[in-house]
Amino acid sequence: MHSYLRAVGFSKVKSRKEMQEIIRDVMSTYDEKIAVENHPDGVFVEYSKNYGCDCGITVCGQYDEENEFHVEYTFPFFRGTGITTQEHVVVERHSEKESYAGACDDLRLGVTLIFYLQNAAEYLQQRGREEMLSGNPPLTLSGLAREGKILFPVQKDKEAVKVERELTKNRNNLIAAARNGDEEAMEDLTMEDMDTYSMISERIVTDDVFTIVDSYFMPHGIECDQYSIMGEILEYVTFKNILTGEELCQMTIECNDIQFDVCINKADLLGEPEVGRRFKGLIWLQGQLHF
Repeated sequence: MHSYLRAVGFSKVKSRKEMQEIIRDVMSTYDEKIAVENHPDGVFVEYSKNYGCDCGITVCGQYDEENEFHVEYTFPFFRGTGITTQEHVVVERHSEKESYAGACDDLRLGVTLIFYLQNAAEYLQQRGREEMLSGNPPLTLSGLAREGKILFPVQKDKEAVKVERELTKNRNNLIAAARNGDEEAMEDLTMEDMDTYSMISERIVTDDVFTIVDSYFMPHGIECDQYSIMGEILEYVTFKNILTGEELCQMTIECNDIQFDVCINKADLLGEPEVGRRFKGLIWLQGQLHF
C-alpha cells in the first residue's frame, strides 16, 4: 500500500483486495484518461479519479497487443491551485517504472526542489515538441501530508514584515549574482550568514526555536521528494472523501515566500487550522507541469 493513501482519505485500506476494488472503480468511473499511443512498449494509459476536492487516485499501466490492460502502479494525487514557479524544470524517468521526477532551483528556497510528476502521460505526449523545450512551462506544486500540527503565528508589526521582504529580495539577488561568479556577492552572503548565526546563538538562550524560525522548507529522510515544512496558512477548506467519508483538510501555505497547497487527513492533523496560524508537517511533494 502507498503510505500516502491516507492523506486522500483511504486510511482504512490495508489489503491488496481492497486496493484492487479501488483500482477497478477508478478505471470504470474515471474523471480523466490520457493515452500515449506512440510509447515503445505499447499504449501507456493514465486513469485518474477525484474522490474529493482535486484529490484522488491515479492508475497507470499499458495495453498489450491483445488489448488487455496491465496495471503498473497507482499513486494518490492532490492537484494544487495557482502557479508556484516558472523556473527551469528538469524531468527524469524513475528507473523501475514509467513514472517521473522533476527538479528545479528556486532562489527563494535555497534548495533544489525535487518532486513527483503527476501528469506523466501528458509529459510523454508533449516531450518531443519543440515549443515545450523552448520555454519553461509553469509548475504547480502541491503536497500530501502524512502528519502535521498547527502552531500559533509569530507576532510581527507591519514595518518588520516590510523590512524582512526587502531583505529577502536583496538576498535572492545576491544568490543569483553569486551563481554567476560574483565574488563580492559571495562575501556578502558569507557575512550575512555569520550575522544570522550570531543572532540565533544569542536568542536561542531565551526564545523558543519556532519563534526565531517562522518558516522553513527542508528535505526529510532518504527519499528525495519528501520534505519537512512549516509555513503560514493563507486559507483552508475541509471536505470528505466521497467513497470513505473520511474528513480531509486542504490548506494554502506560504513557506519561504513560495505558495502551494497541502492536503492532509483530519485525523493526522493535531490542532485546529485557522488563517494566520502555521502548519508544520511532513509532505510528499508533487508537481504538475502546464504545457
